[in-house]
Amino acid sequence: MNLDQALQTFIAESRELLEEMENALLNVDLAGDQGEAINAIFRAAHTIKGSAGLFSLDHIVAFTHVVESLLDEVRDGSVVLTDEMIVLLLSCCDFLSGMTEALAAGQLEADPDTAPEGEALVAQLKRHMDGAAHGDGAPPSEAPSAPLATVEPAVERIGAATDARDHWHISLRFGREVLRNGMDPIAFLRYLAKLGTIVGIATVPDALPANPDEMDAELCYLGFEIAFDTTADKAAIEGVFEFVQDDCEIRILPPHSKVSEYVDLIRALPERDARLGEILVRCGSVTARELDSALNQQASSEPQQLGSILVEGGNVPPVVVEAALAKQKQVSEQKAQESRSIRIDSDKLDRLIDLVGELIIAGARANMIGQKIHNTELLECTGVLSNLVEEVRDAALELRMVKIGATFNRFQRVVHDVARELGKDIGLIVDGEDAELDKTVVEKIGDPLMHLVRNAMDHGIEPAEVRLAAGKPAKGMIKLNAFHESGNIVIEVSDDGGGLRKEKILAKAIERGLVDPERKLSDSEIYNLIFEAGFSTAEKITNLSGRGVGMDVVKRNISALRGSVDVGSVAGQGTTVTVRLPLTLAIIDGFLVQVGGSVFVIPLDMIEECIEYAAEPGQDYCNLRGQVLPFIRLRDLFRLPGAATRRESIVVLKYGNQRAGLVVDTLLGEFQTVIKPLSPMFSEVKCISGSTILGSGDVALILDVAALMSTVTGKGLAQLAA
Repeated sequence: MNLDQALQTFIAESRELLEEMENALLNVDLAGDQGEAINAIFRAAHTIKGSAGLFSLDHIVAFTHVVESLLDEVRDGSVVLTDEMIVLLLSCCDFLSGMTEALAAGQLEADPDTAPEGEALVAQLKRHMDGAAHGDGAPPSEAPSAPLATVEPAVERIGAATDARDHWHISLRFGREVLRNGMDPIAFLRYLAKLGTIVGIATVPDALPANPDEMDAELCYLGFEIAFDTTADKAAIEGVFEFVQDDCEIRILPPHSKVSEYVDLIRALPERDARLGEILVRCGSVTARELDSALNQQASSEPQQLGSILVEGGNVPPVVVEAALAKQKQVSEQKAQESRSIRIDSDKLDRLIDLVGELIIAGARANMIGQKIHNTELLECTGVLSNLVEEVRDAALELRMVKIGATFNRFQRVVHDVARELGKDIGLIVDGEDAELDKTVVEKIGDPLMHLVRNAMDHGIEPAEVRLAAGKPAKGMIKLNAFHESGNIVIEVSDDGGGLRKEKILAKAIERGLVDPERKLSDSEIYNLIFEAGFSTAEKITNLSGRGVGMDVVKRNISALRGSVDVGSVAGQGTTVTVRLPLTLAIIDGFLVQVGGSVFVIPLDMIEECIEYAAEPGQDYCNLRGQVLPFIRLRDLFRLPGAATRRESIVVLKYGNQRAGLVVDTLLGEFQTVIKPLSPMFSEVKCISGSTILGSGDVALILDVAALMSTVTGKGLAQLAA
């Protein structure tokens, strides 16, 4: 991978990490284990800083370092995470996102225009850290210690029972030949004192021979147990004895406080290496020499786990090994997951879908030729080919399917920020985030949903005092829900606010001339008037709404995706906006029908059944097993020439909670339909959502079932409820 490709990978991963960081910040209050949530936020910042350093992106490293420093103090309990700090950290996420997008645009250096904003954020971050240093923060909470495995210690810490101070412990046994090799043990202790303070030392005479006559003046029998206070790390302490490491035994135990620090460092390590020894070395709990020694021991003795060797040798506390093993398992699982997935450019997927679509058309053409020439073998081959193409089609479409949860998660931040702007206490509940739909649909539905959520917060949720007076909780709730239904995905945006005021909406619509004062409208028709262009009942204009611009755009954008939007409301209880969208915009299973010389395609998922036409002359409804079924005559709707056939059929459609029939001349059967968009000049054509190419090369129009339902008369609509 060249540097440019690596940089693009860094940008993509930074976006994902920032999104995870933002979600963790927004949900930290709801997290069962707040410590783990804070660790996740820290890991995201730590990973971005480390990766940015590989590309010499000093401005990103410098800013993220300050963020990471504050988060580190939050982790160790010296700073308490407050709502103010969450808002600040969210602003830091935004600033990092801006730097990431600038990097994607080719800007490798800091942007002078945004430098003041970054400096202001850094100043605020440091203010929180300084406040903790001066005792303004809350006292650190004492984290519960992890249970230690029962292992006999190889050395005993000096003053373990009586000294409450927190020091390094060095167990030192010089080799017999150290004096003959010209080394002075006392000189090493003097050099050790330059790194810190030797607060306690005990000479261990256990190597002295029992018989004094057996002592050799040229041999060394000294051993020391040392309590050492220093800010140096384990590798630096070990480096003091570098020249005698081969001639002596050294065991270095960290302070008790370092144990939890090592555990936190292990958890924060980038998910790169999955070897236990490498994890322990990188976090500093084991030195490279100790690891090599343990590996040599492992290779030369009976099979034994590396962690056990290190613990028994007194090189590392058991709890640190347990944390490293947990990290090793996490990294292994992550790598296994990564090995099953690859990143693919969306343009390549679009190209694949286009090719599959052309393959379907070519297969239909081959099948039609086989039928025309009555070639049995060709028909068998085209039948097998058709099945294979259908499987390839389904597999190709699945590649473009993504979970809607990623879109839903964006609204956590929206609700948080807008609630603060409005001065309301509002929460967000997300359900059905695992529902999947086409990536193209996901990209285009984000803005309409954004407007619906903001509108619900501004107009739907009442102020806290109004809610309390009505017997409701002071905190209002917005709910996003998604589920599959009849080949569509249904997205519901609901609130528990005051509901829509039907009388006010109708009065405003009559005032603007949108409806006839004499016309009787159903509740659903009145509520859906809010989607008319320029319609608004707001008494004042705010930054969010009140200008009558937005809801009509929402409906127009959803209609452009071959979807529909509907509103339901209960006074005093809340409002629900229901959006229905097709799962894909590329290829569908269709059903061909013919009226005169024209062929139409109906999405197969919308069809309940087909029945023989039977109705009283002049009526636009029939009796379907005791229920009234309104129907639409396609010949009359599209003003097609010719007379109806002697035997017509009704295709029964269901869309949401509505049911209606289509009267057609001939039923032609199922057909794999490749959706081709209509030219912009036909964008205003009603009840048609697209076109497709038949095996004969002719063009068939795809019917827009949602629009067809809306053409049924008001009288019919009232009878459509299933």
